[in-house]
Amino acid sequence: VEMSGLSGREMEGCRNLLGLLDNDEIMALCDTVTNRLVHPEDRQDAIRAILVYSQSVEELLKRKKVHREVIFKYLATQGVIIPPSTEKHNLIQHAKDYWKRQSQLKLKEIPEPVTKTENIQLFEQQAKEDKKADKVDFRRLGEEFCHWFFELLNSQNPFLGPPQDEWGPQHFWHDVKLRFYYNTSEQNVIDYQGAEIVSLRLLSLVKEEYLFLSPNLDSRGLKCASSPHGLVMVGVAGTVHRGNTCLGIFEQIFGLIRCPFVENTWKIKFINLRIVGEGSLAPGSLLKPAITFEQSDLEAFYNVITLCGTNEVRLNVKQALDSGTGDQALCSGNEELLNKRELSLPDPLKH
Repeated sequence: VEMSGLSGREMEGCRNLLGLLDNDEIMALCDTVTNRLVHPEDRQDAIRAILVYSQSVEELLKRKKVHREVIFKYLATQGVIIPPSTEKHNLIQHAKDYWKRQSQLKLKEIPEPVTKTENIQLFEQQAKEDKKADKVDFRRLGEEFCHWFFELLNSQNPFLGPPQDEWGPQHFWHDVKLRFYYNTSEQNVIDYQGAEIVSLRLLSLVKEEYLFLSPNLDSRGLKCASSPHGLVMVGVAGTVHRGNTCLGIFEQIFGLIRCPFVENTWKIKFINLRIVGEGSLAPGSLLKPAITFEQSDLEAFYNVITLCGTNEVRLNVKQALDSGTGDQALCSGNEELLNKRELSLPDPLKH
């Protein structure tokens, strides 16, 4: 049996990219790819045939009927921002690299390579697969996300050699928020908003300050929660290093939202990052960093994010704070609730 040259991730990406072509272009491309041996009944049938009979991503995207502008527009819709003058062969490489990065957050395995018959069955069963998304193992998602995030971020440290992959704003929603607490030689809390500034601030931690964040992914160091609306929260604790020196610990909370345009892809909506220097820690705290809140607190955090300013929010946040586990809120409308009880910041942040 002849084997297809496209992986499951590449197929999904190419299917979305081909969706930007008009009907006449799709039908003409189908004729070219299949040498006019397949007669599709409609547009979707033609796209299936194009994907099944393409031997590789390069073979498909290098075709004249797949214009450079189409690849550029697809990448822009996915948050991959590159110069408009980029040549077509470089755009193709950017697309391949993007799909490779997304595969690291893949939640279900698709055997690769698969036969053409199985490829066709894959598309026919897409609706059924979407329904299965409700059964996502969020603990596994949290572990996979943390492996991906910290490996990618730490790889930007110049002491560790060339980066393994591209860091940038494409991993965040455009209005992402970062709240950064640090308690080292001084205590402070700073807010950042926007994909560009948040990605640059996190990058500077490893690229300019030469830090290395080592997450503790056991049951005490990693906690996950999800909301009925699809927001997933991941809380992780770990140690902070520079070279051979352990400088202290960190606690980090991520809010993730699934990208509706690309299967099994999640982007970062908000981050709370707290770094405490070794001199500010209780004895023994460095041995096994543990996240200091429970799943119920993550759920209260979700209520703050989504229902900012309502009485229900104030009640939920008050309950979280009264539990003694600290707050994880980012909502500026409840600023008096945002100062982490454990951190003993000198003054609430003023706007």
